[in-house]
Amino acid sequence: MSRVRHTSLDCGPGCPVEGTLQVIGGKWKGVILYHLLDGPVRFNQLRRLLQTCTQRMLTNQLRELEADGLVNRHIYAQVPPKVEYSLTPRGRTLEPVILALKAWGDAYAVAAASTAA
Repeated sequence: MSRVRHTSLDCGPGCPVEGTLQVIGGKWKGVILYHLLDGPVRFNQLRRLLQTCTQRMLTNQLRELEADGLVNRHIYAQVPPKVEYSLTPRGRTLEPVILALKAWGDAYAVAAASTAA
């Protein structure tokens, strides 16, 4: 397994929350993790799913998730090259967190956005 990027935290009362948000925080990481819950996804498929995410941003977010040991990158030796991303066992442990975020978003964020419009 790869080395985790985040090793030190200001361990006050919210330390575990801070640590989790450092790993999955950002605009796209949670969405990427959500799309990987169903199994391996190719890079271009992720690009289509995250239409407003630039290729560079998607690449950076995937690299960070990989460096944190949450995502595997598998390169197939073929022409043209095929690259798939999948959750590691450690990444899979975030499934209840990601699904809880989705449920909260369905109940509150989506409802709030539709009433504000």
